[in-house]
Amino acid sequence: MARRNLNDLLAFVTIARAGSFTRAAAQLGVTQSALSQTMRSLEERLAIRLLTRTTRSVSPTEAGERLLKAIGHRFDDIEAELEALTALRDKPAGTVRITCGDLVLRTILLPKLTPLLRAYPDIEIEFDVNYGFRDIVADRFDAGVRLGESIDQDMVAVPIGPPLRMAAVAAPDYLASRQPPAKPEELVSHRCINLRLPTYGGLYVWEFERRGRPLNVHVEGQLTFNTSPPIVEAALDGMGVAFLPEDEVSPYLQQGRLVRLLEDWCPPFPGYYLYYPSRRQPSPAFSLVLDALKLKPVRSRPVHGSDPAS
Repeated sequence: MARRNLNDLLAFVTIARAGSFTRAAAQLGVTQSALSQTMRSLEERLAIRLLTRTTRSVSPTEAGERLLKAIGHRFDDIEAELEALTALRDKPAGTVRITCGDLVLRTILLPKLTPLLRAYPDIEIEFDVNYGFRDIVADRFDAGVRLGESIDQDMVAVPIGPPLRMAAVAAPDYLASRQPPAKPEELVSHRCINLRLPTYGGLYVWEFERRGRPLNVHVEGQLTFNTSPPIVEAALDGMGVAFLPEDEVSPYLQQGRLVRLLEDWCPPFPGYYLYYPSRRQPSPAFSLVLDALKLKPVRSRPVHGSDPAS
């Protein structure tokens, strides 16, 4: 097969997985117009429609699905074998792409992986800070980071940190004229700072538990954000009660700028996991990333609940 045909097929696989000409063009490093022309040429040469285009998305036709299943994994195998060749070098090299949240990046990933980067200057790590659920296969990430309870079963999951706890907090100024809640149900009479989940668009339901008894509370307030840093700032400004991972607010609790509420309703739960596709052979660079995290892979559990500010 001519070389240009292989390039065209790679373009098709990238578009079909990304579901977007814009994202695919960015991944391939070409312009969107050039990619569109490539697909038109491929479909004309094959005399069959491979993609269905709408104003909002791109999806494979029946023929496109068949072609994607037939050749998609072969490009993955080629890429994996090329990456594996770096094992024959004196020093491992390559790029590892990880999608994660800001907090786990600052508190776990960078502290553990910075020594690795200093020891192996030919290894590069690209972090995608994102609070939604990314399809790491379609978006061509080597791995992602989520809370353990929100990882699909077909992934290998590696715990990279200790158990976490949530913390309900408020500023002393906010509590000066209000009675602190004695139980989660009393939060409905307080101004609370909401988190809108990026994946499904709904508001995060505050999840409490005491002596094995779970209790979910729908809260209301004047402010809603889709990331956690502004929630912390709003709480510090006395705008209401916030509900965030303990690590994110612990410095302000120690300084007395925030006060903890309902602590006995916030038990520990499984922390952050690095996850990656089970069928993909890790590259030498990615294997070093796993080794730097110093934890062994375990099989993940089914999806339960939501991932609040990861």
